[in-house]
Amino acid sequence: MTDKIFNRPEYTAHRQDLRNNATQPEQKLWTALRGKQLGVKFRRQHGIGHYIVDFYSPEAKLVIEVDGDSHYTETAQQQDTQRDAYLQSVGLRVVRFTNQDISHNMAGVFETIKRVVDDR
Repeated sequence: MTDKIFNRPEYTAHRQDLRNNATQPEQKLWTALRGKQLGVKFRRQHGIGHYIVDFYSPEAKLVIEVDGDSHYTETAQQQDTQRDAYLQSVGLRVVRFTNQDISHNMAGVFETIKRVVDDR
């Protein structure tokens, strides 16, 4: 018997809450990612294992995380490292952007994501 790793039912309400209460940078990035604008479909607040990632493209095997102020503590950085290691262990690539990246350099963020998707 294999364990389900995608969108486990026990996290459904939490995923919905995160989608309904997205931060402004997450909303801005979602506008750029939705509708296959980069040639692949992205999902937002997608469950992978016991983690909920900000954006996920199954086709590109790509996770995109948006890091706000809460990610800058030592504890949060350790948790992000563990999370990234898990995601990489199941064959996914993780790309992180800060809120500031998205707010002040959306064109650069979009180009970086496009490059990663094209290189898959």
